[in-house]
Amino acid sequence: MRLLKVATCNLNQWAMDFDCNMKNIKESISRAKESGAVIRLGPELEITGYGCEDHFLELDTVNHAWDCLKELLLGDWTDGILCSFGMPIIKGSERYNCQVLCLNRKIVMIRPKMWLANDGNYRELRWFTAWKQKDRLDDFLLPSDISESLSQTTVPFGYGYIQFLDT
Repeated sequence: MRLLKVATCNLNQWAMDFDCNMKNIKESISRAKESGAVIRLGPELEITGYGCEDHFLELDTVNHAWDCLKELLLGDWTDGILCSFGMPIIKGSERYNCQVLCLNRKIVMIRPKMWLANDGNYRELRWFTAWKQKDRLDDFLLPSDISESLSQTTVPFGYGYIQFLDT
């Protein structure tokens, strides 16, 4: 059996500080690669920061997150390592809290959160919709500038998993 190394990241991300957040993400990928990891799991909403609150309702916040993801994918950041990036995504008229799985400069799958925190200090239902279609993957049409940059039109979106030869 082959062993593989997984890097999990607990980053010091700040709401709406895209430059600092991207610096932290890139550094975490570099460190994961240096340690021999083949999978890098990033935190929830790492691109925007978790505490954006009502800024999650602004289209600019989602658009900036896509711009950051495009920057990561156009560089060599995902070459040879499966990376999971947390960011908000709009599908149809709904906004989802998602993990975007990327490998070798392509988006492999988008996995929306199925259960949202909505008690105590958390009000995720104010900003996001939970994905309710268990065992279902839809085709998600990528934004046109992302699609053109990556030469990729659609990506699976929903409840699913990724299978490799030995994982």
